[in-house]
Amino acid sequence: MNPETQSWNKTQSEEDQTICNLLAEEIDRGLPEAENKIWHKHPVWFLDGNPIVGYSKQKKGIRLMLWSGMSFEEDQLEQGTGKFKDASVFYNDVGEINTSDLQRWLGKAREIQWDYKNVAKRKGRLIRLK
Repeated sequence: MNPETQSWNKTQSEEDQTICNLLAEEIDRGLPEAENKIWHKHPVWFLDGNPIVGYSKQKKGIRLMLWSGMSFEEDQLEQGTGKFKDASVFYNDVGEINTSDLQRWLGKAREIQWDYKNVAKRKGRLIRLK
């Protein structure tokens, strides 16, 4: 696990640390080629400079966000606002994390990508990479 992500996780409550540590371990396992760093104050994983998956602390719990998740056609994922192609799931207990589902979503995240890296250059317009 990236030391910055490990430090970020340690700033969370004990239960949230457990959730975050499991998410980071599973993401590292599912996307070993991804670059992990703190981006906009939260742990995020990138493929070729494109944000793929990350998590953050929100009022509803720990939010796992998949940048292209709306395209995955997964009922468990809550679609974002519609402006972008993101989808999320919230966790309040480590027992809520289904690692099989998470690994399936990470596989889809590798195969289905929208170009967030260049969205500013395109004035907010997204194009599909894969």
